[in-house]
Amino acid sequence: MKVLFLGEIVGRTGLQTVRDSLKDFKKEKQIDFVIANGEGTTSGFGLGMQHAQTLFNYGVDVITGGEKIFFKIDMQQFIKRKNKILRPQNYPEGVPGVGQNYFDVNGTKVYVLNLLGTQDMNSTHLNNPFIIADECLKKAEVETPFIFVNYHASTTAEKGSMGYHLAGRASAVIGTHSKVLTNDARILERGTAFITDNGRTGSNMSVGGFDSKNEIEKFTTQIFVRSTNCFDDPRLQGVLVELNDKGKAVGIETINMSVELKDSK
Repeated sequence: MKVLFLGEIVGRTGLQTVRDSLKDFKKEKQIDFVIANGEGTTSGFGLGMQHAQTLFNYGVDVITGGEKIFFKIDMQQFIKRKNKILRPQNYPEGVPGVGQNYFDVNGTKVYVLNLLGTQDMNSTHLNNPFIIADECLKKAEVETPFIFVNYHASTTAEKGSMGYHLAGRASAVIGTHSKVLTNDARILERGTAFITDNGRTGSNMSVGGFDSKNEIEKFTTQIFVRSTNCFDDPRLQGVLVELNDKGKAVGIETINMSVELKDSK
């Protein structure tokens, strides 16, 4: 089985990059399943209902989100009807949506768990993600060996700790949030694919996917300025993980593909 984990999709550039590359890339690489972090799809801050549906139409199978998943009001209702959109599982009880689910991939049951880190995330309301991971995987392991974890966290230490914590239990632990493709993709002991951060899908020549001019102004004036789309050097970023029939990772490849957009409006 081949699973593509797309880096955070940022703004209109990211959305158009997925539109103009994903279906052909899936066919070329014979990809079976696509998981994408989509919480920055709508103007870089959150995920709106329409953009979520658009990503599914473009070939994404599951969308994960972190601290920005509910920034768009319509997602609070839409996520109740779309179990292919995963908010963090360690949110408090009563938050709409789910943070874990099972999916059928060509007749194979796979499990996807989405967790939000606690360090430097203004997330004092969260349940401990390490304990939640233990509880969830204990149940999931009974159902399937194909277990994928998206860990949306700020620090490299926290993401690395989660990777080793779940080594041998998860098929892959993929870090997101910093929107920078790290150079540490590897297979941990007992067949768990890991990377600290799988990057972003959108403009590569930018500040986190945004036009640099406004981002510089924020720092120089300390006054809020709205971030704007940047279309310079659009890239499809992420990692491609290959698994054997026992759900163990046998390969992990970073993806950093330049994409020519059909339009940039």
